[in-house]
Amino acid sequence: MLSLLHPSPRLHRAVLALALLLPGAAGAAEGTPVPASLPTPLLRAQVIDAAIQIGYGLAVADVDGDGRDDLLLADAREIVWYRNPSWTKSVMARQLTPKDHVCLAARDLDGDGRAEVAVGAGWNPGDTTGSGALFYLERPADPTQLWRPVPLPYEPTTHRMHWVIPPGGEALLAVLPLHGRGNQNGAGAGIRFLAYQRPARVDAPWPVVELDATLHLAHNFDPDASGNSLLVAAKEGVHRLVRGESGWSRHRLTTLPAGEVRSGRAADGSTYLVTIEPMHGHQVAVYPREGAGARISLDENLIQGHGLATGDLLGLGQDQVVAGWRGAGPGSSYGIRLYAAGDAGATTWALRAVIDDHVMACEDLKLADLDRDGDLDLIACGRATHNVIIYWNERIPSAFKAAAR
Repeated sequence: MLSLLHPSPRLHRAVLALALLLPGAAGAAEGTPVPASLPTPLLRAQVIDAAIQIGYGLAVADVDGDGRDDLLLADAREIVWYRNPSWTKSVMARQLTPKDHVCLAARDLDGDGRAEVAVGAGWNPGDTTGSGALFYLERPADPTQLWRPVPLPYEPTTHRMHWVIPPGGEALLAVLPLHGRGNQNGAGAGIRFLAYQRPARVDAPWPVVELDATLHLAHNFDPDASGNSLLVAAKEGVHRLVRGESGWSRHRLTTLPAGEVRSGRAADGSTYLVTIEPMHGHQVAVYPREGAGARISLDENLIQGHGLATGDLLGLGQDQVVAGWRGAGPGSSYGIRLYAAGDAGATTWALRAVIDDHVMACEDLKLADLDRDGDLDLIACGRATHNVIIYWNERIPSAFKAAAR
């Protein structure tokens, strides 16, 4: 049955349909029909903000310590958070630099149930010597008030960041620039991919570890849950950085230029890589068995692909792939799609659903169980569409959801 999504009337479309691609329907990956056994995605859209500027990046973490995950957004001129479940918006920081904010990281580092937050700003990818900025945001007594920015040393073109916690180790803030210092057209010195260790007093110097200094045009990265490795998407393909006793080492997994990368779990227990290729590219690709299997093209019709996630939205015991794209100006297409594997080894795939069609010009997306009902919800922020939308996963019947709460 077709599930209807009901976004805010402020959107340019009054009703957004979840367009299901049934077995054999047009749009399925070529030569790969959707298995009839796959369930239907059931998602309901809720617009929580229709007036952001750009919305460069999202994070999901408990900001106020109430046990529920909240949403955080790096917008062009503000860093904000939305309180779960009212989604009331509070400003954490305003215009930290003359140029835009561009990224953020949020995670509980000390076990008190409240997220620590860092942000990147000074965004100007054309300036590879003087752009960039990095701040730790010190929490006030009331988290709905402005947080105090603590400036940290940085490399130009600060672009993506994550908190990483190695086993038994201190939390690290891993920060990936887009370019190496002084680079032109993606050539020159390698990117200094740095990790910062938070000291007991945040105004004290932060010890810095260099994770890698060889890649170019490194657009995004994905930390492993263990904290011991990172996947990096770059001009030179996908690489895994691994933490060892003598430091971090780099291992090349794929060769094609990539802009986004995530790791997914197949039903047989193996892991696969999924990418958007090249940077801001049009292709979604899967590499079974961490790149040991042959590359599989899932989609070649994105326009500026810019959001990627893996997770089991359908309750299959294996991850699906969600990809978003932001389009390229007036008249361009944009939206979000979901792809599912039809076998235990994740070697046959098909486009399972169009989650969003021309309402979300996706700049970033995340998966999280926001209502604690046992299934993953989807959150996305739009660049040209200036919106933040939660797509509530209604796969589990409402009676079971009520019991879970």
